[in-house]
Amino acid sequence: MPQPAPARLRPLADASPSAVVAGLIATLTAYTSSLVLIFQAGKAAHLTDGQISSWIWALSIGMALCSIGLSLRYRTPVSVAWSTPGAALLITSLGGVSYPEAIGAFITCAALITLCGITGSFERLMRRLPSSLAAALLAGILFRIGSEIFVAAQHRLGLVLAMFLAYLLVKRQAPRYGVLAALLVGGAIAGAQGLLDFSAFHLQLAVPQWTTPEFSLGATISIGLPLFVVAMASQNMPGVAVLRADGYQVPASPLVSVTGIASLLLAPFGGHGINLAAISAAICTGPNAHEDSSRRYVAALVYGSLCGLLGIFGATLAGLFTALPTELVLSIAALALFGSIVNGLTQAMAVPVEREAALVTFMVTASGMSLFSIGSAFWGIVAGVLTLLLARR
Repeated sequence: MPQPAPARLRPLADASPSAVVAGLIATLTAYTSSLVLIFQAGKAAHLTDGQISSWIWALSIGMALCSIGLSLRYRTPVSVAWSTPGAALLITSLGGVSYPEAIGAFITCAALITLCGITGSFERLMRRLPSSLAAALLAGILFRIGSEIFVAAQHRLGLVLAMFLAYLLVKRQAPRYGVLAALLVGGAIAGAQGLLDFSAFHLQLAVPQWTTPEFSLGATISIGLPLFVVAMASQNMPGVAVLRADGYQVPASPLVSVTGIASLLLAPFGGHGINLAAISAAICTGPNAHEDSSRRYVAALVYGSLCGLLGIFGATLAGLFTALPTELVLSIAALALFGSIVNGLTQAMAVPVEREAALVTFMVTASGMSLFSIGSAFWGIVAGVLTLLLARR
């Protein structure tokens, strides 16, 4: 359980190398895993490079302000990210409507999310969710990312194996620095093998572009409502589950309300929505960020600051992340999540009568299945709750 919050904010005093590294890895994970989806969706809608850059600016600035503000407010590592499933959804749906109509659909989605937060309906839903299912949901989400390290080993065995051994050896003596050691070893080996490519890195400021929204029934049905369902089921619910699984009992409604309002304000600049993060959040809330859970909020502050920097310099700074080999990024993200996966599985199986439902939740979520454009996180909870209800009857 987290320690009592300090009497006053002391970010500099609470900072540690492990928290800074956790924030850096969370940023790497957030951008390298799904930034390409933004470009794909933008090209599908025939957007200009300036509009795509403005889109990334809006998302990054919203992520920065919400992550820093909420983490300071609650002294909790609250990480906010754009909706990755939502970006994937837009690849196929943006081409059928005009860009102003898409902006109107973004606003509709943000308004619905804000309404859920203000009315407290989302908080009531989360209170009814058994903690074992929430923990299983977290473990299922993170399992697919964690297992990528072994897939990466198929392509660059030497690099991945060296990082894995560095992590294990350093973790025995200094648990806080296991991930940092793996990152340094991986970076050194990648540089020695000529795997670092900075040719795509060009520093250039982003220029926000306003688009006056237009509202249409077709865009609302094809974009607004699906985006709302995906954001709540695949982002906000797992995001709260991550916090609860690591012992942070932060009220869910204010978190959802703030992200909804931020999305509402940034939608005219292209942002399709920011929500509570799950995978990036788990890196900041896990024990690798700091053994003292009351000081892990610094990792979210670092994450938010880096997101803001990326937003200021726009999509061009993303070349800094693409300079790293994919195997290095996948491996370091997996290693950073090991502790959270262990915690999630431990809590999921803690209550004997709920173990089967928790197992179903974990397996469905980890499968990565998708039905009706809704990701496996939502269906994992649905399957787990149904299993639990039938078992109790």
